Amino acid sequence: MIQPIEALWLALGAYWLLAARHSKATRRREARWRTWGRLALLAAAFEFVFSPWGRIGWLGGRFVPAGAVTYWLGVGLTAAGITVAAWARHCLAANWSGAVTLKEGHELVRRGPYARVRHPIYAGIQLGMLGTAIAVGEWRALLAFGGLALAQALKARKEERWLASEFGAAFAEHSRQTGMFVPRLF
Repeated sequence: MIQPIEALWLALGAYWLLAARHSKATRRREARWRTWGRLALLAAAFEFVFSPWGRIGWLGGRFVPAGAVTYWLGVGLTAAGITVAAWARHCLAANWSGAVTLKEGHELVRRGPYARVRHPIYAGIQLGMLGTAIAVGEWRALLAFGGLALAQALKARKEERWLASEFGAAFAEHSRQTGMFVPRLF
């Protein structure tokens, strides 16, 4: 039987596949090996979380107590993160790509969650993975969250360099007004 957290991630994956069919043509793209490397890391993180083979030694130990409250808190955070990621993906529309790219007619999206955060898809996925780690409760899941967050931070930095070169002052202003993964408070 599919558990609630697995169902949430599968729903996001299905939405991603459907939405990916409607993207603009690519004008500039990072090396394919980088994209495939990140996808492999993402797949490994999810495999590590959901597969029993990750419960080796201390990795199978708990970092939070087991129980319904902990589990449902994790499910709630996962659902919130997936909702943010899907909303952000919807707002990017045809500008989206799984790789670091610049599209034909690329636009600097500043609506929806992009009005407050420069990388809300990554923020949502990180929140979702943190929720999943809490629900699973084992160190292996927290380690997977850390690896995912690091990979996304590195990808976001590269995207920011490309967006800064493409949009100049407009991106600099956007960066001053927004946080990278969480809203800027001041």
